[in-house]
Amino acid sequence: MAGKAADPFSIDAGEQPAMSVAGRHWLPRGLSGSVAKEWFERRRMAIRPWAGFVDQRRFSKPRNFGELCQRVVRNLDTYHSNYTFIFLGLILYCIISSPMLLLALAVFVGAFYIIHLKSLESKLVLFGREVTGVHQLSLAGAMSSPVFWLAGAGTAVFWVLGATLAVIGSHAAFREMDGAMEEELMMEPV
Repeated sequence: MAGKAADPFSIDAGEQPAMSVAGRHWLPRGLSGSVAKEWFERRRMAIRPWAGFVDQRRFSKPRNFGELCQRVVRNLDTYHSNYTFIFLGLILYCIISSPMLLLALAVFVGAFYIIHLKSLESKLVLFGREVTGVHQLSLAGAMSSPVFWLAGAGTAVFWVLGATLAVIGSHAAFREMDGAMEEELMMEPV
């Protein structure tokens, strides 16, 4: 029964389903809205004020490479939640600005949903083997991969990564550290 415990679609005794349709479960256990909401709330609570984040008076060119490295490390640590929301915003912009990518995502979600509903009615068997949740996601991905290819999903992924690296990297490198932070990071010569 070890396979049953690892199945993301199984519901343990006493556990409430994320959503149900006529008594049947249609969302995997790991994709419940509460997990995403909790993660989002943690990130939202850790956000530094946006006014201080974009204060132009706090930006300057680092004096040397050592200071640049210190700034990047400290700013990544300080503003990690702000950077996460910038990353999510760039992903959202990329998806919204590309109708084909939006269509590809809809095809993927639809394929996964249909496969999952079919597996709830009866065990999904392909080539004499039962199809697990991971294999269902793979099957949905395989079914929608031509649409992702036509939509230019690879280009979109690299655009988001490049834009994120440029925006976050330049902010982390050029934003000055607060006075208390600078004293904490001063290194002594060896």
